[in-house]
Amino acid sequence: MSGLEMWGGVECTVVRIGEDQRDQLHETGHHDRPGDLDLIASLGIRTLRYPVLWERVAPRSLKECDWSWSDDRLARLRQLGIAPIVGLVHHGAGPVYTDLLDPLFPEKLADYAGRVAARYPWVRDWTPVNEPLTTARFSGLYGHWFPHGNDMNAFLQALFGECRGVALAMRAIRRVRPDARLVQTEDLGRVFSTPVMAAQARHENERRWLSLDLLCGRVDRDHPWRGAMEAAGLDPAALDALVDDPCPPDILGINHYVTSDRFLDERLHLYPERYRAGNGHQTYADVEAVRVRQPADMIGVEARLREAWDRYGLPMAVTEAHLGCTEPEECQRWLVDVWEAAERLREDGVDLRAVTAWSLFGAMDWKSLLRHREGAYEPGVFDARFDPPRPTLVAEAVRALATTGRFTPALDQPGWWRRSDRFLPLLDTKPPEPRRSVAKPEPRPLAAGAARAGGAMEADHVEKRRPNRAAGAP
Repeated sequence: MSGLEMWGGVECTVVRIGEDQRDQLHETGHHDRPGDLDLIASLGIRTLRYPVLWERVAPRSLKECDWSWSDDRLARLRQLGIAPIVGLVHHGAGPVYTDLLDPLFPEKLADYAGRVAARYPWVRDWTPVNEPLTTARFSGLYGHWFPHGNDMNAFLQALFGECRGVALAMRAIRRVRPDARLVQTEDLGRVFSTPVMAAQARHENERRWLSLDLLCGRVDRDHPWRGAMEAAGLDPAALDALVDDPCPPDILGINHYVTSDRFLDERLHLYPERYRAGNGHQTYADVEAVRVRQPADMIGVEARLREAWDRYGLPMAVTEAHLGCTEPEECQRWLVDVWEAAERLREDGVDLRAVTAWSLFGAMDWKSLLRHREGAYEPGVFDARFDPPRPTLVAEAVRALATTGRFTPALDQPGWWRRSDRFLPLLDTKPPEPRRSVAKPEPRPLAAGAARAGGAMEADHVEKRRPNRAAGAP
């Protein structure tokens, strides 16, 4: 392996929420700032996750494509010597003439992918669908994003449509460029629990691999989720086709956040109300694992990357390294921590290619998963509230790591996720007095066909997917 690389990424989500559409490129201003690409080049970054999104290029019809913005930006990237990893769908459901539950979504996506490849045949690296599992959860299981499904059937149908869409899109791209590479991104955490919540934790820990198992052709007749997928209405022949002709990633992109690992605890009296969750059969606290006492080597990005390597043995990259935080020093420490974890894994023989600084120009309203227009901006490597965007402390680390592979934060204090003051103060160590009630059946774990409870879980979904500003302090 050559040296570890520093990649970059621009937050570019386009999602529909009811009748509203959110476009992060417009909301962070990147759409209107071509000079941003020169700022990226000044960091020494030579590989960039960059959008040519379906919803933006062909919003009304695949026969009416507006390539003007993408033509300008990709041409400038070529001039700057920056290789793009082109993304086609980033958390979205496609334009208004399709959605994640459309049976023809995969074919329509493949049609669009073929057109993009023909337009830019020099592009080698592609991400047709960003984080399909996460997108399917938020769009099909929790109802946050369009098409606002809230049951297991919608989740599994959306997920399979995305993964089949990735396979068909890469087939179309490779007809133009046979050596095109799939850089498949996915959010990855692990759920820990008390013994009482072990079945729920096991359910979620099996579910987290579904998108990658589908692409790697592992969802055969013996896969633990195969029965649930067929029960959700998926065609067994279509599932078998992906087993017989898989589309494994050429590079497996892992996105891990400081709150991605979770801990489930039925002892609700120990935790603030905001952690309350449920599965329809049990009520429990769903807490960031970093906030409770867990073995240090069991949580965090290094442990998750090692799990993914042991399961798939594919070349990997960290495709999002970001901390939502008001303290720039902490953001800088997080990036360095991820980089050092990647270096240790490489020393152990893990084929880990890069760490990606995400997101270069920040993000808007991710603390509510884009569902509320609050103007809650969080800076990234650059602070886009200034014109031109002003480099943050993270930029200093990115530039050093991209050019020399080394950087030491000025302050010796570790990040809050490593300090002893990170743990939650337990509210009440005494269990509540038992109440007399009619005997009920023992609660059972979430079945493959059941959906996780809705409204009470909203705060958890926000913190699990994107740490909010409160995540930046112990």
